[in-house]
Amino acid sequence: MRILGLDLGNKTCGVAISDPTGLITRGITTIRFKSRDFDTALAEVVKIVNQEKAEKIVLGLPKNMDGTEGIQAETSKMFKEMLEKATNLEVELFDERLTSRVALNSMIMGGTNKKDRHDQIDEMAAKIILQDYLDKIRR
Repeated sequence: MRILGLDLGNKTCGVAISDPTGLITRGITTIRFKSRDFDTALAEVVKIVNQEKAEKIVLGLPKNMDGTEGIQAETSKMFKEMLEKATNLEVELFDERLTSRVALNSMIMGGTNKKDRHDQIDEMAAKIILQDYLDKIRR
């Protein structure tokens, strides 16, 4: 089953996909859109779902370190509903605490230059969200 992973922000959406076996992930792209223009983001995600023949979507749910949910979590929940209506796929929210930090540290350790880190961090975060999800469901 191919699963799409998303890291949604207010101006970007990182996208990753699993291999058919659900063992490994690869980053696909970062969708860029005007601030809070989630209709544009949705249209681009739907194109990728169709191109990649995704069967499920995992969407990062940003939580505060104490486990509470803030405004951005509400945005993810709203986008989840939009995705479900547009794709007829199951969309699962998955805790994404610290994924951007892990992505940044990984890129720094890998020697990625500052400009490339800025361009690729959301895609990398989506990859981490999806890989964490896949690892969890295999346990």
